[in-house]
Amino acid sequence: MRISFVRSALLLFVLATCVAGGQRSPVSAGLTPERQAMLDCVSANSLRGHLSFIASDLLEGRGTPSRGLNLAAEYIAAQFRRAGLEPAGDDGYFQTAMVTARGADKPEKVRNVIGILRGSDPALKDTYILVTAHYDHLGLRLAADGTTTIYNGANDDGSGTVSVMELAGALASGKVHPKRSIVFMTFYGEERGLLGSRYYGAHPVVPVAKTIADINLEQVGRTDDTEGARIAGVSMTGFDFSDLGPILQAAGKTVGVEVSKHPRNSDAFFARSDNQALADLGVPAHTLCTAYVYPDYHAPGDHWDKVDYNNMEKVDRMVALGLLILADSPTEPRWNEANPKAARYLEAWRGMHGGVKQ
Repeated sequence: MRISFVRSALLLFVLATCVAGGQRSPVSAGLTPERQAMLDCVSANSLRGHLSFIASDLLEGRGTPSRGLNLAAEYIAAQFRRAGLEPAGDDGYFQTAMVTARGADKPEKVRNVIGILRGSDPALKDTYILVTAHYDHLGLRLAADGTTTIYNGANDDGSGTVSVMELAGALASGKVHPKRSIVFMTFYGEERGLLGSRYYGAHPVVPVAKTIADINLEQVGRTDDTEGARIAGVSMTGFDFSDLGPILQAAGKTVGVEVSKHPRNSDAFFARSDNQALADLGVPAHTLCTAYVYPDYHAPGDHWDKVDYNNMEKVDRMVALGLLILADSPTEPRWNEANPKAARYLEAWRGMHGGVKQ
Protein backbone atom coordinates (compact mmCIF):
# COMPACT_ATOMS: atom_id res chain seq x y z
CA MET A 1 0.00 0.00 0.00
CA ARG A 2 2.88 2.37 0.70
CA ILE A 3 4.24 1.96 -2.83
CA SER A 4 0.82 2.73 -4.34
CA PHE A 5 0.44 5.78 -2.14
CA VAL A 6 3.84 7.19 -3.09
CA ARG A 7 3.19 6.58 -6.78
CA SER A 8 -0.18 8.31 -6.59
CA ALA A 9 1.29 11.25 -4.71
CA LEU A 10 4.06 11.59 -7.30
CA LEU A 11 1.53 11.54 -10.13
CA LEU A 12 -0.52 14.27 -8.46
CA PHE A 13 2.63 16.36 -8.05
CA VAL A 14 3.49 16.01 -11.75
CA LEU A 15 -0.04 17.01 -12.71
CA ALA A 16 0.01 20.05 -10.47
CA THR A 17 3.42 21.12 -11.75
CA CYS A 18 2.59 20.77 -15.43
CA VAL A 19 -0.78 22.50 -15.39
CA ALA A 20 -0.04 25.42 -13.11
CA GLY A 21 -2.05 28.32 -14.44
CA GLY A 22 -4.41 26.10 -16.40
CA GLN A 23 -7.16 23.52 -16.06
CA ARG A 24 -6.34 19.84 -15.68
CA SER A 25 -8.23 17.53 -18.00
CA PRO A 26 -10.19 14.64 -16.53
CA VAL A 27 -8.66 11.25 -17.26
CA SER A 28 -10.19 10.22 -20.58
CA ALA A 29 -11.42 6.77 -21.50
CA GLY A 30 -8.60 4.68 -22.94
CA LEU A 31 -5.84 6.77 -21.33
CA THR A 32 -3.64 5.61 -18.51
CA PRO A 33 -3.10 8.16 -15.74
CA GLU A 34 0.56 8.38 -16.79
CA ARG A 35 -0.32 9.29 -20.37
CA GLN A 36 -2.96 11.75 -19.23
CA ALA A 37 -0.38 13.42 -17.01
CA MET A 38 1.87 13.95 -20.04
CA LEU A 39 -0.99 15.36 -22.11
CA ASP A 40 -1.90 17.74 -19.31
CA CYS A 41 1.61 19.20 -19.48
CA VAL A 42 0.58 20.85 -22.77
CA SER A 43 -0.65 24.27 -21.67
CA ALA A 44 -2.30 27.14 -23.53
CA ASN A 45 -0.49 29.61 -21.27
CA SER A 46 2.87 28.02 -21.99
CA LEU A 47 2.22 28.05 -25.74
CA ARG A 48 1.22 31.73 -25.53
CA GLY A 49 4.39 32.58 -23.65
CA HIS A 50 6.63 30.82 -26.17
CA LEU A 51 4.92 32.30 -29.20
CA SER A 52 4.87 35.85 -27.85
CA PHE A 53 8.67 35.66 -28.01
CA ILE A 54 9.18 33.61 -31.18
CA ALA A 55 6.86 35.96 -33.13
CA SER A 56 7.98 39.19 -31.46
CA ASP A 57 9.41 42.16 -33.35
CA LEU A 58 12.77 41.47 -31.69
CA LEU A 59 13.22 38.43 -33.99
CA GLU A 60 12.45 40.53 -37.09
CA GLY A 61 10.44 37.86 -38.86
CA ARG A 62 13.07 35.09 -38.64
CA GLY A 63 14.26 35.34 -42.23
CA THR A 64 16.77 32.79 -43.57
CA PRO A 65 19.51 33.71 -42.74
CA SER A 66 19.17 36.46 -40.14
CA ARG A 67 19.96 37.55 -36.61
CA GLY A 68 16.35 36.88 -35.65
CA LEU A 69 16.54 33.31 -36.94
CA ASN A 70 19.63 32.73 -34.81
CA LEU A 71 17.89 34.09 -31.72
CA ALA A 72 14.96 31.75 -32.36
CA ALA A 73 17.32 28.80 -32.71
CA GLU A 74 18.93 29.57 -29.35
CA TYR A 75 15.52 29.82 -27.69
CA ILE A 76 14.37 26.49 -29.14
CA ALA A 77 17.60 24.81 -28.05
CA ALA A 78 17.10 26.19 -24.55
CA GLN A 79 13.65 24.58 -24.39
CA PHE A 80 15.03 21.25 -25.62
CA ARG A 81 17.73 21.51 -22.97
CA ARG A 82 15.11 22.28 -20.33
CA ALA A 83 13.16 19.17 -21.35
CA GLY A 84 16.29 17.04 -21.05
CA LEU A 85 16.43 15.99 -24.69
CA GLU A 86 19.62 14.45 -26.02
CA PRO A 87 21.48 16.87 -28.34
CA ALA A 88 21.60 15.45 -31.88
CA GLY A 89 23.37 18.01 -34.05
CA ASP A 90 26.98 18.53 -35.04
CA ASP A 91 27.12 21.42 -32.55
CA GLY A 92 25.03 20.47 -29.56
CA TYR A 93 21.39 20.80 -30.58
CA PHE A 94 22.35 22.52 -33.84
CA GLN A 95 22.78 20.98 -37.27
CA THR A 96 24.69 23.66 -39.12
CA ALA A 97 24.62 24.65 -42.79
CA MET A 98 25.40 27.70 -44.94
CA VAL A 99 22.86 29.83 -46.81
CA THR A 100 23.28 33.08 -48.72
CA ALA A 101 20.77 35.83 -47.95
CA ARG A 102 18.87 37.32 -50.87
CA GLY A 103 20.98 40.07 -52.38
CA ALA A 104 24.09 39.10 -50.40
CA ASP A 105 27.42 37.90 -51.71
CA LYS A 106 28.58 35.57 -48.97
CA PRO A 107 26.80 32.68 -47.23
CA GLU A 108 25.95 32.75 -43.49
CA LYS A 109 25.15 29.57 -38.93
CA VAL A 110 21.80 28.70 -40.25
CA ARG A 111 20.74 25.77 -38.11
CA ASN A 112 18.22 23.02 -37.77
CA VAL A 113 17.55 22.47 -34.07
CA ILE A 114 17.36 18.79 -33.09
CA GLY A 115 16.87 16.91 -29.83
CA ILE A 116 16.05 13.25 -29.15
CA LEU A 117 13.88 11.69 -26.48
CA ARG A 118 15.53 8.28 -26.36
CA GLY A 119 13.15 5.34 -26.35
CA SER A 120 12.83 2.91 -23.45
CA ASP A 121 12.39 -0.40 -25.31
CA PRO A 122 15.66 -2.31 -25.96
CA ALA A 123 14.69 -3.05 -29.58
CA LEU A 124 12.29 -0.24 -30.55
CA LYS A 125 14.51 2.55 -29.19
CA ASP A 126 16.59 2.26 -32.37
CA THR A 127 13.58 3.30 -34.47
CA TYR A 128 12.50 6.92 -34.71
CA ILE A 129 9.48 9.19 -35.06
CA LEU A 130 10.09 12.77 -36.18
CA VAL A 131 8.05 15.72 -34.88
CA THR A 132 8.88 18.74 -37.01
CA ALA A 133 8.04 22.34 -37.88
CA HIS A 134 9.81 25.20 -39.60
CA TYR A 135 10.83 28.12 -37.40
CA ASP A 136 11.69 30.61 -40.15
CA HIS A 137 9.36 33.10 -41.81
CA LEU A 138 9.64 35.92 -44.35
CA GLY A 139 11.76 38.31 -42.30
CA LEU A 140 11.95 42.01 -43.12
CA ARG A 141 10.39 43.41 -46.28
CA LEU A 142 10.66 46.86 -47.85
CA ALA A 143 7.25 48.48 -48.28
CA ALA A 144 6.26 50.67 -51.22
CA ASP A 145 6.69 53.83 -49.12
CA GLY A 146 10.26 52.89 -48.27
CA THR A 147 9.58 51.71 -44.73
CA THR A 148 10.61 48.30 -43.44
CA THR A 149 7.87 45.88 -42.39
CA ILE A 150 8.29 42.88 -40.12
CA TYR A 151 6.55 39.67 -41.14
CA ASN A 152 6.30 38.01 -37.71
CA GLY A 153 4.85 34.68 -38.88
CA ALA A 154 3.07 33.80 -35.64
CA ASN A 155 0.85 31.13 -37.15
CA ASP A 156 3.18 30.35 -40.07
CA ASP A 157 4.96 28.68 -38.48
CA GLY A 158 5.59 30.00 -35.05
CA SER A 159 2.60 27.96 -33.94
CA GLY A 160 4.14 24.71 -35.16
CA THR A 161 7.52 25.64 -33.68
CA VAL A 162 6.22 26.28 -30.16
CA SER A 163 4.11 23.13 -30.43
CA VAL A 164 7.25 21.06 -31.05
CA MET A 165 8.84 22.62 -27.96
CA GLU A 166 5.73 22.05 -25.86
CA LEU A 167 5.39 18.44 -27.00
CA ALA A 168 9.04 17.79 -26.18
CA GLY A 169 8.54 18.97 -22.62
CA ALA A 170 5.30 17.04 -22.20
CA LEU A 171 6.54 13.69 -23.49
CA ALA A 172 9.83 13.99 -21.63
CA SER A 173 7.95 14.51 -18.36
CA GLY A 174 6.89 10.88 -18.06
CA LYS A 175 8.63 8.59 -15.62
CA VAL A 176 9.10 6.05 -18.43
CA HIS A 177 9.92 7.21 -21.95
CA PRO A 178 7.93 5.94 -24.94
CA LYS A 179 9.25 2.71 -26.46
CA ARG A 180 10.50 4.24 -29.71
CA SER A 181 12.78 7.27 -29.83
CA ILE A 182 11.17 10.59 -30.77
CA VAL A 183 13.16 13.24 -32.62
CA PHE A 184 12.00 16.82 -32.08
CA MET A 185 13.25 19.09 -34.85
CA THR A 186 12.69 22.61 -36.16
CA PHE A 187 13.88 23.54 -39.66
CA TYR A 188 15.29 26.74 -41.13
CA GLY A 189 14.45 27.93 -44.63
CA GLU A 190 11.05 26.36 -45.37
CA GLU A 191 9.91 29.66 -46.84
CA ARG A 192 12.84 29.54 -49.26
CA GLY A 193 12.03 26.12 -50.66
CA LEU A 194 12.30 23.56 -47.84
CA LEU A 195 16.00 24.33 -47.41
CA GLY A 196 16.36 23.02 -43.87
CA SER A 197 14.38 19.83 -44.33
CA ARG A 198 16.14 19.10 -47.64
CA TYR A 199 19.45 19.59 -45.87
CA TYR A 200 18.38 17.21 -43.12
CA GLY A 201 17.30 14.68 -45.75
CA ALA A 202 20.80 14.76 -47.20
CA HIS A 203 22.45 14.69 -43.76
CA PRO A 204 20.14 12.73 -41.42
CA VAL A 205 21.16 12.43 -37.78
CA VAL A 206 19.25 9.15 -37.35
CA PRO A 207 18.99 6.42 -40.01
CA VAL A 208 16.27 7.18 -42.55
CA ALA A 209 15.53 3.47 -42.91
CA LYS A 210 14.80 3.37 -39.17
CA THR A 211 12.58 6.47 -39.28
CA ILE A 212 9.00 5.22 -39.25
CA ALA A 213 7.06 8.52 -39.54
CA ASP A 214 7.23 12.30 -39.58
CA ILE A 215 4.42 14.40 -38.11
CA ASN A 216 4.97 17.94 -39.33
CA LEU A 217 3.06 20.79 -37.68
CA GLU A 218 2.14 23.84 -39.75
CA GLN A 219 -0.31 26.65 -38.98
CA VAL A 220 -1.94 24.98 -35.99
CA GLY A 221 -2.71 28.19 -34.09
CA ARG A 222 -5.26 30.27 -36.03
CA THR A 223 -8.86 29.04 -36.14
CA ASP A 224 -10.24 31.84 -38.36
CA ASP A 225 -10.06 29.84 -41.57
CA THR A 226 -11.38 31.70 -44.61
CA GLU A 227 -13.87 28.85 -45.06
CA GLY A 228 -15.23 29.32 -41.52
CA ALA A 229 -14.14 28.83 -37.91
CA ARG A 230 -12.02 25.73 -37.44
CA ILE A 231 -12.45 24.58 -33.86
CA ALA A 232 -11.31 21.24 -32.40
CA GLY A 233 -10.28 19.95 -35.80
CA VAL A 234 -7.21 19.54 -37.99
CA SER A 235 -6.63 18.32 -41.52
CA MET A 236 -3.79 16.05 -42.54
CA THR A 237 -2.12 16.55 -45.89
CA GLY A 238 -2.07 13.47 -48.10
CA PHE A 239 -4.57 11.92 -45.70
CA ASP A 240 -5.01 8.66 -47.60
CA PHE A 241 -1.44 8.44 -48.90
CA SER A 242 -0.60 6.28 -45.87
CA ASP A 243 -2.31 4.70 -42.87
CA LEU A 244 -1.06 7.34 -40.44
CA GLY A 245 -4.38 9.18 -40.65
CA PRO A 246 -6.51 6.56 -38.84
CA ILE A 247 -3.92 6.38 -36.05
CA LEU A 248 -4.21 10.10 -35.44
CA GLN A 249 -7.98 9.94 -35.82
CA ALA A 250 -8.11 7.45 -32.95
CA ALA A 251 -6.08 9.82 -30.79
CA GLY A 252 -8.33 12.69 -31.82
CA LYS A 253 -11.50 10.87 -30.80
CA THR A 254 -10.07 10.31 -27.34
CA VAL A 255 -9.33 14.00 -26.72
CA GLY A 256 -12.16 15.52 -28.77
CA VAL A 257 -10.32 16.66 -31.91
CA GLU A 258 -11.46 15.68 -35.39
CA VAL A 259 -8.64 14.63 -37.72
CA SER A 260 -9.88 14.69 -41.29
CA LYS A 261 -9.11 15.04 -44.98
CA HIS A 262 -9.87 18.42 -46.48
CA PRO A 263 -11.65 17.81 -49.80
CA ARG A 264 -9.27 20.06 -51.75
CA ASN A 265 -6.35 21.19 -49.62
CA SER A 266 -5.22 17.90 -48.07
CA ASP A 267 -3.70 16.67 -51.32
CA ALA A 268 -2.88 20.08 -52.78
CA PHE A 269 -0.85 21.17 -49.74
CA PHE A 270 1.10 17.91 -49.33
CA ALA A 271 4.10 19.31 -51.19
CA ARG A 272 3.96 22.75 -49.55
CA SER A 273 5.67 22.00 -46.25
CA ASP A 274 8.66 20.14 -44.88
CA ASN A 275 6.97 16.75 -44.80
CA GLN A 276 7.65 16.60 -48.55
CA ALA A 277 11.42 16.36 -48.01
CA LEU A 278 10.97 13.31 -45.77
CA ALA A 279 8.31 11.71 -47.98
CA ASP A 280 10.70 11.92 -50.94
CA LEU A 281 13.04 9.66 -48.96
CA GLY A 282 10.26 7.15 -48.35
CA VAL A 283 9.32 8.13 -44.79
CA PRO A 284 5.52 8.29 -44.19
CA ALA A 285 5.41 12.03 -43.59
CA HIS A 286 2.40 14.34 -43.37
CA THR A 287 1.55 17.82 -42.19
CA LEU A 288 -1.19 18.63 -39.70
CA CYS A 289 -2.87 22.00 -40.22
CA THR A 290 -5.75 23.76 -38.48
CA ALA A 291 -6.36 26.51 -41.06
CA TYR A 292 -4.81 26.28 -44.51
CA VAL A 293 -5.75 29.84 -45.49
CA TYR A 294 -6.67 32.60 -43.06
CA PRO A 295 -6.58 36.42 -42.89
CA ASP A 296 -2.97 37.68 -42.77
CA TYR A 297 -1.56 34.54 -44.39
CA HIS A 298 1.94 35.58 -45.50
CA ALA A 299 1.07 39.13 -44.48
CA PRO A 300 2.43 41.47 -41.77
CA GLY A 301 -0.66 41.02 -39.60
CA ASP A 302 0.07 37.41 -38.62
CA HIS A 303 0.60 38.28 -34.94
CA TRP A 304 0.76 36.09 -31.84
CA ASP A 305 -2.31 37.70 -30.24
CA LYS A 306 -4.56 36.35 -33.02
CA VAL A 307 -3.87 32.72 -32.14
CA ASP A 308 -6.48 30.57 -30.40
CA TYR A 309 -4.30 29.08 -27.66
CA ASN A 310 -7.00 27.00 -26.01
CA ASN A 311 -7.67 25.28 -29.31
CA MET A 312 -3.95 24.83 -30.00
CA GLU A 313 -3.58 23.20 -26.59
CA LYS A 314 -6.28 20.70 -27.54
CA VAL A 315 -4.72 19.98 -30.94
CA ASP A 316 -1.27 19.50 -29.42
CA ARG A 317 -2.65 17.10 -26.83
CA MET A 318 -4.07 15.06 -29.70
CA VAL A 319 -0.64 15.05 -31.34
CA ALA A 320 0.97 14.03 -28.05
CA LEU A 321 -1.37 11.05 -27.71
CA GLY A 322 -0.86 10.10 -31.35
CA LEU A 323 2.90 10.13 -30.82
CA LEU A 324 2.57 7.92 -27.75
CA ILE A 325 0.41 5.45 -29.67
CA LEU A 326 2.91 5.35 -32.55
CA ALA A 327 5.91 5.11 -30.27
CA ASP A 328 4.52 2.22 -28.25
CA SER A 329 3.07 0.26 -31.17
CA PRO A 330 4.97 -2.74 -32.57
CA THR A 331 3.68 -1.91 -36.06
CA GLU A 332 4.75 0.96 -38.31
CA PRO A 333 2.77 3.27 -40.63
CA ARG A 334 2.72 2.19 -44.28
CA TRP A 335 2.20 3.96 -47.58
CA ASN A 336 -1.09 3.15 -49.29
CA GLU A 337 -0.32 0.81 -52.18
CA ALA A 338 -3.81 1.36 -53.61
CA ASN A 339 -3.36 5.13 -53.99
CA PRO A 340 -1.44 6.11 -57.14
CA LYS A 341 -0.53 9.46 -55.56
CA ALA A 342 1.58 7.56 -53.02
CA ALA A 343 3.39 5.39 -55.58
CA ARG A 344 6.59 7.46 -55.74
CA TYR A 345 6.90 7.49 -51.96
CA LEU A 346 6.25 3.77 -51.75
CA GLU A 347 9.03 3.17 -54.28
CA ALA A 348 11.37 5.34 -52.24
CA TRP A 349 10.47 3.35 -49.11
CA ARG A 350 11.21 0.09 -50.91
CA GLY A 351 14.48 1.50 -52.18
CA MET A 352 15.79 2.32 -48.72
CA HIS A 353 14.65 -1.10 -47.44
CA GLY A 354 16.41 -3.10 -50.12
CA GLY A 355 13.39 -3.57 -52.37
CA VAL A 356 11.30 -5.50 -49.86
CA LYS A 357 7.55 -5.09 -49.76
CA GLN A 358 5.91 -3.25 -46.87
